[in-house]
Amino acid sequence: MIEKMKELFLVAPANKKEEMLLKIRELGIIHLKEKKNASENLIKNFNSVTKVYQILKESKNASASLEKNKILTDEEFNSFNLKVTEAIDNKKNYLSEISKLGIIRDNLVKWGDFNIALIKELKDSGYNFYIYTLSKKDYNEIKKSKEIKFVLLKSVDKQITVAVLHDRLSSNIIASEFIIPDKSLSDINSEIDKYKKLVKEADMIIKEATSYLSLYKKQISKCINDINFSSAENSTNSDSDLVWISGYIPQSEIDNFKSISLNEKWAYALGEVKEDDDFVPTKVKYSKITKIIKPVFDILGTVPGYREYDISFWFLCFFSLFFAMIIGDAGYGFCFLFVGVILNLKSKKVTDTVLLIYVVSISTIVWGGITGTWFGLESAMRIPFFKMFVIKSIASYPEYFGNTALNQQNTIMKFCFLIGMIQLVLACLINIKRKIKEKNLSFIADIGWMSSIVALYFVILLLVIGEEVNIKISAIMVGIGFVFVTLFGGMNPKLSFIQGLKAGLAGVFTNFLNTISSFGNIMSYIRLFAVGLASLAIAQSFNDMALSLNGFMKIFGYVIFVLGHTLNLVMGLLSVVVHGVRLNLLEFSGQLGMEWSGIEYDPFRIKDGGVK
Repeated sequence: MIEKMKELFLVAPANKKEEMLLKIRELGIIHLKEKKNASENLIKNFNSVTKVYQILKESKNASASLEKNKILTDEEFNSFNLKVTEAIDNKKNYLSEISKLGIIRDNLVKWGDFNIALIKELKDSGYNFYIYTLSKKDYNEIKKSKEIKFVLLKSVDKQITVAVLHDRLSSNIIASEFIIPDKSLSDINSEIDKYKKLVKEADMIIKEATSYLSLYKKQISKCINDINFSSAENSTNSDSDLVWISGYIPQSEIDNFKSISLNEKWAYALGEVKEDDDFVPTKVKYSKITKIIKPVFDILGTVPGYREYDISFWFLCFFSLFFAMIIGDAGYGFCFLFVGVILNLKSKKVTDTVLLIYVVSISTIVWGGITGTWFGLESAMRIPFFKMFVIKSIASYPEYFGNTALNQQNTIMKFCFLIGMIQLVLACLINIKRKIKEKNLSFIADIGWMSSIVALYFVILLLVIGEEVNIKISAIMVGIGFVFVTLFGGMNPKLSFIQGLKAGLAGVFTNFLNTISSFGNIMSYIRLFAVGLASLAIAQSFNDMALSLNGFMKIFGYVIFVLGHTLNLVMGLLSVVVHGVRLNLLEFSGQLGMEWSGIEYDPFRIKDGGVK
């Protein structure tokens, strides 16, 4: 259920500004209407602390010392964090220098170690020379020249090496010049060793800091609360006498707010939210059942609009069915159930996520059981216990039940289309119920849509499965539905009947396209059959590969079996996201007219979490 909101305008004496903000933060029920940016310094501090925390979290390993529950003042923490930040930055710089020196050393090592100071002394004394490596052919060329003076050196990298006196070689001679470095090989190695030692010192500071991760978590939470308070403070308006702020408050919290405001001697005004107000937050009140689907909404980041529907219950029901049909294997269902039990034991409580895993895993086990699918193994149907649960008309191995593959596939496809028709008709019924309550005549248009959807369902059975249907009745139902949608689709309580009629007639072409779209929406549910069939085919392929190996190769067969089914499971989960969620968020929600454009209810309050 989407909770009803009230618009709030709160006023207090100007000298009570901070006291008012602290109190409403403690109250934690007011969603601020306007949120301005917080202090830039607070944001910078938050980014700095969060960055260090993430680095420390990645640096922590099994050998790290136990976390210390040390309490530091803000000043002490800032000093400590500065020290850790410097160590992290220094380590990064040291590693960069080691990398640069390493490249120079790798290029220099083939030349060996030599005295750079002596070379400089020779050059300072007027002995100018340049070192080259060149091929035997080019070496012979410079030997013939009377103008080029050189000294033959020890070969480097299997190439002839010479020191040419006075002037560089001309560009006509192909040779590679060796640029004499500023540091010798031993000097570079010494520098690398120095930086490595500095890296170890920085690592010691960082390692010690990993034992203060809990302290960083608390400080990040504090930073978040400071930022929110600063934002709220900047969002207030004031003059010399008064300070005021506006927001939204759930209707269920009004009595609580009135009691607090009476004690605090606040002045306030409560009013209905305006029809054209697009910034009203959405607070969904979940029941014990519907809260199971909340983890999916959290992952997707979807929030219904304030004036839209809470479809949590229907989303859960259909999502569980879609999940079961897409995964399609009872063996996989038991794998998910095992994961749920492990998470349950680990957290020592039944969380919403664990409950969701239980629901979808049991749904998958049931669907896999009635279709006779156990890790895609045909041999499972030779076991009476597994065979007794199978519904013959949808069995994955129909030959064991005197059925044909064609009949089995047609039955499942028909079931998929039936699910689509039911879900879309349900959307129409939800719209009808709401619009009748609002005295909105456009509910007749939804009756028209319902008529068209049912008729198009039978048309699809004719075209896809070849089932005999009365096409004339279907055509009449679609025609009647189209007329209803066209005449009443533009109706609105704010418009007169004639105005609504004109608005509906103006959209006649759009309604025609939407009718065609309804045909596609029902057809879209065939993806449940197609993806489930593909998953079974992949499982069977891996089984065939694994079972074809004999002798000592059976070990590889077991590996193929485990890895193959693991891959199929992962692909199945991706398919659930792509297809199972889509049918709820697009086809079903589209028929409801939902855009999922809501703003999540986020009251100004103290937040304990923020990091994991």
